[in-house]
Amino acid sequence: MRRREFIGILGTASAAWPLGVLAQQRDHPRHIGVLMDFAESDEVGQTYLRVFRERLRDFGSTEVQNVKFEYWFAGESAERTRLAAAELVSGKPDLLFVTTNPALSALLRETRTIPIVFTWVSDSVGSGYVSSLAHPGGNVTGFHNFEPAVGGKWLGVLKQIAPQVRRVGVVHVPEIAANVAFIRAADAISKPLGMSVTGLGVRDAADIERVLKDFAQEPNGGLIVTPSPLTATKRDVLIDVADKVKLPTVYSFRFYVESGGLVSYGIDQLETVREAASYVDRILRGANPADLPVQLPTKFSLVVNLKTAKGLGLTVPESFLLFADEVIE
Repeated sequence: MRRREFIGILGTASAAWPLGVLAQQRDHPRHIGVLMDFAESDEVGQTYLRVFRERLRDFGSTEVQNVKFEYWFAGESAERTRLAAAELVSGKPDLLFVTTNPALSALLRETRTIPIVFTWVSDSVGSGYVSSLAHPGGNVTGFHNFEPAVGGKWLGVLKQIAPQVRRVGVVHVPEIAANVAFIRAADAISKPLGMSVTGLGVRDAADIERVLKDFAQEPNGGLIVTPSPLTATKRDVLIDVADKVKLPTVYSFRFYVESGGLVSYGIDQLETVREAASYVDRILRGANPADLPVQLPTKFSLVVNLKTAKGLGLTVPESFLLFADEVIE
């Protein structure tokens, strides 16, 4: 777990992070705590933070202002996430920005008063984070990545790209309630598709390798990988093992396919973080998170890796390629 702090002093053309709200805080920078369930070295997480900071800068003015960011990178470890949440809250920041369900759960165990803006979170109502999407009602609001019903969509994508698949293992972290909801949604539509769905619970990289190899012992298998800090952080392990044991796999985000995964169906994560930055700005200007509706995604993208498909012996239907938003060759 790594902690990083940065203070941007504004007032020149090269100034770093202007926020209009900070005009009256020249001597005392506003404090934004950031909890990331990525390793500090992970390029995806760093790109996410860069876009977040750039979008905040768009809300700035030319007045002399400053803001302090405090970063904690917890990776996939539940214990590191818990410790990071406690440390962040103990510093009494003005606002907390967080990614993923486990990180949000950890922060809510520490505070019900400090405003929190989230992204990469699924099923916030079902997970008990907010009272409703329209009226969150507490100290939390933000931007969803998925609702449970997308589990059925992932199953349909797998059926289209790998029609021979009959057995579907859903790789998930059992402690994440939204992951379990995805399994239920996939299972609910599996029979008409001639498929069966099995939950494959994992908690570390060793679990991933063992569970996938065991599942591949029988024929006609395929996978859905649900979003979590573990599956994102250990994506290279997931992709490598799925490739070796010849399991066609649907992932939740584009970065899996960029890393060699077969296909993904999910949101534009960078657009989501830009939108979340607008909520951060509004709250720092005085808005109450309880009154800012939780926003659902409105656009999803289908991305396919043809090189991986070829390695798995799949012939991707032309109709599938025409429907895809991006084809990686």
